[in-house]
Amino acid sequence: MEQRVRIQEDRWMMAAEVVWGDAARDPAVVELRGEIARLRRALDGRAVTDQALGMMMALVPCPRKEAARLLAEVARRCDLPRRQVAAALVATSEGSPFPQHLDHALRGALRRLHVAGRT
Repeated sequence: MEQRVRIQEDRWMMAAEVVWGDAARDPAVVELRGEIARLRRALDGRAVTDQALGMMMALVPCPRKEAARLLAEVARRCDLPRRQVAAALVATSEGSPFPQHLDHALRGALRRLHVAGRT
């Protein structure tokens, strides 16, 4: 059983609505929970991507924008999400080997960058 209380405050032209009960069935609540889950996944991927960009900026060396292009190119060539390529790169700092297909794509991207003279 869902109950609602509406509070109207004329002085500031504000209104608030409090809902309790079966709010979980409300489509707006379901949509918001889905959005929260998507945002959490995005933030998780963002931290790994930022770490990978920092590693690339230090190793190549190059500015952040160029590191992001390199990471995106490797991801595109390997048909993987950027987050997955970033995670593999960050894992190398903990002793994990860098997958051969990613290494090949990264070397190619670095060669193209060097030939273009952007570093």
